[in-house]
Amino acid sequence: MASHLMPSHLMPSAWKKMDVRMKHAEDYPVGTVYNLGSHKVTAEEIITFARAYDPQPYHISAEAGAASSFGSLIASGWNTAAIWMNLYVTTLLPDSAVEGSPGVDELRWLRPVRPGDELFGWAKVIGAIPSLTQRGVLTLRKKGWLTTADGDNVLTLILNSRLRRRLPSD
Repeated sequence: MASHLMPSHLMPSAWKKMDVRMKHAEDYPVGTVYNLGSHKVTAEEIITFARAYDPQPYHISAEAGAASSFGSLIASGWNTAAIWMNLYVTTLLPDSAVEGSPGVDELRWLRPVRPGDELFGWAKVIGAIPSLTQRGVLTLRKKGWLTTADGDNVLTLILNSRLRRRLPSD
């Protein structure tokens, strides 16, 4: 048995019941790039999100956006980050042994996102850090980014996500 893995008799009982087909930390090797798919942004989505979470004038009104330095309605940066997160969760996390996230580093909004933009999501595993408190968990560091159809980056971030390690066969 590998010494860096927790024996199954020491694992929480819920972990022991996991389906063996689940994806674990080891199934996301460092250096791998994942295509997360795409999302077409609409004015309705921008305004709805902004009214609820970031009600700045250029996010909630086409007229205010046109009068701003942006020249049009633009998505909140938080809306843009939520788009990336949705692509990430729906593409990489189904059937994974994810245990949440301690946070995001280096979040950058690089250019405004406008109605009609089609955004393409990407994630690259850039590191794996063993948990200091749970031997059966790794924190995977992933660089995430969204691009336009022209390949221009609109968002970059580093996501730290915790995933369970595969149980050793006892």
